[in-house]
Amino acid sequence: MTAAALVLSGCAGGSADDGGEDTVRVGMLHSLSGTMAISEVTVRDAVQLAIDEINADGGVLGRQIEPVEEDGASEPAVFAEKAEKLLQSDGVATVFGGWTSASRQAMLPVFEGNNGLLWYPVQYEGLESSPNIVYTGATTNQQIVPALDYLKEAGHTKLYLVGSDYVFPRTANQIITAYAAANDMEIVAEEYTPLGHTEYSTIANDIASSDADAVFNTLNGDSNVSFFQQLRSAGVSPEDIPVLSVSVAEEEVGGIGTDNITGHLVAWNYYQTTDTPANAEFVAAFQEAYGSDRVTSDPMQSAYNAVHLWKAAVEKADSFEVDAVREALDGITLDAPEGTVTIDGATQHVHKIARIGEIGSDGMITEVWNSGEPIVPDPYLEGYDWAADL
Repeated sequence: MTAAALVLSGCAGGSADDGGEDTVRVGMLHSLSGTMAISEVTVRDAVQLAIDEINADGGVLGRQIEPVEEDGASEPAVFAEKAEKLLQSDGVATVFGGWTSASRQAMLPVFEGNNGLLWYPVQYEGLESSPNIVYTGATTNQQIVPALDYLKEAGHTKLYLVGSDYVFPRTANQIITAYAAANDMEIVAEEYTPLGHTEYSTIANDIASSDADAVFNTLNGDSNVSFFQQLRSAGVSPEDIPVLSVSVAEEEVGGIGTDNITGHLVAWNYYQTTDTPANAEFVAAFQEAYGSDRVTSDPMQSAYNAVHLWKAAVEKADSFEVDAVREALDGITLDAPEGTVTIDGATQHVHKIARIGEIGSDGMITEVWNSGEPIVPDPYLEGYDWAADL
């Protein structure tokens, strides 16, 4: 029996297509505590907003969505444990969640072993695809490679790499190093710190005294607060050595403090300021639900998209069964806040526009470049000769 079947038989003995149930359970699995809570709580809120919208519009196949929420507590092992609970005990039809690649990789064998379906909303290092995961955030050729192209075009050829010590930053930096070797760029230094690390004065001073002309930042969670504060204290300015981050969005900017990060760069596919009709409606709905002082960000927008894409796949399949939903994924399109996104059935990633942004003193991110058209996902970088050995 699949995980999707469990929810339906577990509620009242119905089958996936009999329409006899009033509700369908889905899992919400995010870090509500620990170092990653600074990033993941807002993602949880976006998932809940999408569920509320869908329920208000009549639900999915006539059923109201019933969320079952768990806290991954910023620990990969906890994510795996909670994923198992959601699939086996709670019998959810699907799960929305995860942030770090460590959490995703810890959950992956759970979803594959139980034939569950995880909707993963965050940009990541690529080099992966699973029939049991739908990746609604960017893969490497939709974020990291465009960011490197942007730095190169701007004349930055000496990069200082700073990252948290787990799979995403280390794999991303392998990709960055391969790109640099093929594009006449130099890696000046490569430093890692544990998740939750707060002492960055040595690294900040090293950056200040190095000959790097840009920093590529793959730190995650609240470590970014200490890093940018101590980098500013070391006298590093965005005019001299800009930092380009791939895991700092509007939510993190507020925690870091605009005085510490104004003028630095980020690479995402969406900003609160992204100019689309769908985004104006999305931002208004989010702030109406959670407060006018709340900000939106790329990962939470990708999580919001995931719920609506799942609904579309379920309705296309006319079934909550995982196998049927998977078969229905290819070509599903959503008029999302970031622009039109389309699921590529072969990789279960989505087509996305790449965007580079600059952080302003008001905490908002202004787009300074975009790819123009959605980029076809290439998680294994098969279209790049320099990535052949990765």
